[in-house]
Amino acid sequence: MREVHDLASARGVRIAALGSATEWIDDPRAALAWQADALATGLFDGVHLDVEPWLHPAWDRDRARVVVGYLHLLDLLAEASVRRLEVDVAWWGHEVATPGGVPLDRAVAQRVDATTAMVYRDTATGPDSVTDLGRHVLATAAATGTPCRLAVETRFVGTDPASRRQSFWGRDQRVLHQALAAVDVALRDHPSYAGTAVHDHRGWTDLPR
Repeated sequence: MREVHDLASARGVRIAALGSATEWIDDPRAALAWQADALATGLFDGVHLDVEPWLHPAWDRDRARVVVGYLHLLDLLAEASVRRLEVDVAWWGHEVATPGGVPLDRAVAQRVDATTAMVYRDTATGPDSVTDLGRHVLATAAATGTPCRLAVETRFVGTDPASRRQSFWGRDQRVLHQALAAVDVALRDHPSYAGTAVHDHRGWTDLPR
């Protein structure tokens, strides 16, 4: 891992420690301990949090409490380190209100250094596409001065039509690369657009060439 870090640093590439545990919403001390341990290695330039509050078992019955706990978790992690804190967000976060009345996507963007929006679609432009689903989160990112990446999926998520349009699974890498390039072209002048992300490396490399 040290070799990877040194090679990345020499090329100006940042490496973040990825953490994903929904239970951290209820146990932020565990998240703080994980962050401290990860950053103490000296291998990471920051942390990337993939905590998805909508997966919390109380999301449907007590959403306000979950949202408050999630935002508190972000506050604690941001306060505990000067390193970058980036988080994954849902493209529909603008539809969820926090107890203070601020849309969830804006409340998150105000607390972190960058976001990655999980706009899992297999087309670049047009209705129900990467850029279509990303428009609200990009607008929020621009308003808060927060860089935002748009993420696509490459893993198997199902064979029904709704699932198939959420992933590039079953397509070849050429199709994926063309779609990502088209997103770049469509959003090249957007003030908050910071590029694309792919979930995940194994899914990407497993696509036929």
